[in-house]
Amino acid sequence: MHYRRFGKTHLHLSVFSLGTMRYLESAETARQTVERAIALGINHIETARGYGNSEIFLGKALAGLRREERAKREDLIITTKLPPTTDADAMARGIDESLARLGLDYVDCLAIHGVNTAEHLAMVTAERGCMAAVRAAIADGRVRWVGFSTHGPLDVILGAIATDQFQFVNLHYTLFFQRNAAAVELAHQKDMGVFIISPADKGGLLYTPPEQLDTLCRPQSPLHLGYRWLLSDPRITTLSLGAAKPEELDWPLEMADQTHPLTDAEVEILERLRSHQSAVLGTDQCSQCYACLPCPEDIHIPEVLRLRNLAVAYDMTQYSTYRYGMFENAGHWFPGSRGDRCTDCGNCLPRCPEALDIPTLLRDAHRRLGGSPRRRLWG
Repeated sequence: MHYRRFGKTHLHLSVFSLGTMRYLESAETARQTVERAIALGINHIETARGYGNSEIFLGKALAGLRREERAKREDLIITTKLPPTTDADAMARGIDESLARLGLDYVDCLAIHGVNTAEHLAMVTAERGCMAAVRAAIADGRVRWVGFSTHGPLDVILGAIATDQFQFVNLHYTLFFQRNAAAVELAHQKDMGVFIISPADKGGLLYTPPEQLDTLCRPQSPLHLGYRWLLSDPRITTLSLGAAKPEELDWPLEMADQTHPLTDAEVEILERLRSHQSAVLGTDQCSQCYACLPCPEDIHIPEVLRLRNLAVAYDMTQYSTYRYGMFENAGHWFPGSRGDRCTDCGNCLPRCPEALDIPTLLRDAHRRLGGSPRRRLWG
């Protein structure tokens, strides 16, 4: 296992972290997963108040490890997350409740969970809002460091980083979603730790890649390439592994020492992927410039067309359908309307530098991907 400095926290985190949103089958499954992660060298475990019984299960697992003298509290880095609020008292109660559920006197890191909108950003900048309670918890030792997690648009993420209130950020940034590159760079400039959310699942369902993508990535697997692309970036501290059971940790952690720069062979594969996408999509390729927004019907045009790009170029239809089905079903965690909401108003057309026929592409994306809607695993 390799470890990296988590920005100005000066904590040294394993390059893979255990995310605990999916180990919820039972307290015993959670215990086994936590124990396996620690045995493999993971020293950072991340949970959230919103993940059902996750905090409770983690608290029981940690208590058992301490009783058996198999893990010392000071050797583990524990993060939990609480949603933004304008009510400092509610945040203070939330911190105490999370500590009680975890059975801990303090958490190493607290993240404001889901700074996804301008309204959420206002909550964390309000003088007497939730951050007042967080500052009090830092002062009395219940919290050591504070950051934020986000599924929001780039401007909100950059705005949150620019407040200089946070020591780390949890965000989406993967081989197939590079929109947040500017946020990673700004966080690096401000010496913030960078935690990448779900690079295997939300990064493309890379555990179960389609044959087309698998072939293009050979001799590597898409999952291996996706991890290597992130691990080779020294600005990134750690990647989340959201294991549902202990055995799901074993293969990824074989890569825990592969933090060196990309090899020439890996760069060649990346160029092959780019060239293939351009050749297959031709003049229908969306470059993800976001100039088409805003849409009067609140269609997230770039994300719809990104999913279409992936489905057409790499046959990533399972992943794209999974993500597309979250439109209109996940609130601010996955905002925007489906492509079939297009009214042919034409507002986006003159703004597109590729002169794409956006209404036609939106309808095509809906035809390809408009299967059953999906909801988030948690609220």
